[in-house]
Amino acid sequence: MLNKADLKWVDAPPSLPKGAKVAIITGDPSKEGWYTIRVMLPENYKVPPHWHPADEHLTVIEGTLYMGLGEQFDESKATQLNEQGYSLLPAKTAHYAFSKGKCLFEATAMGPYAINYIHPADDPRKKQ
Repeated sequence: MLNKADLKWVDAPPSLPKGAKVAIITGDPSKEGWYTIRVMLPENYKVPPHWHPADEHLTVIEGTLYMGLGEQFDESKATQLNEQGYSLLPAKTAHYAFSKGKCLFEATAMGPYAINYIHPADDPRKKQ
């Protein structure tokens, strides 16, 4: 059992653009098996088009998250997910996400966690 005060927030992994924070709820995203994390996005945060090797269940807890499908980032084609909004992204589905204001969401998937950017130049690990 966890309460908000029990969460340990750390910088998101280098596979995501700088500025996001994560807290592990259960499991270990670096290992095989189910994990659940909370992700806190700052205002005007963008994750370029990418895909994951496993299905991803995502629920917005606070704020608004915008998500779009496809290999090109296009804000006009994104769906607005409000608080309690939910998304299931099947494995290998190209998608992108962004926030306009602060946003907190929870993601559950089968580990190990991986993110594969559609356009290699968008990968923050290559910009370090």
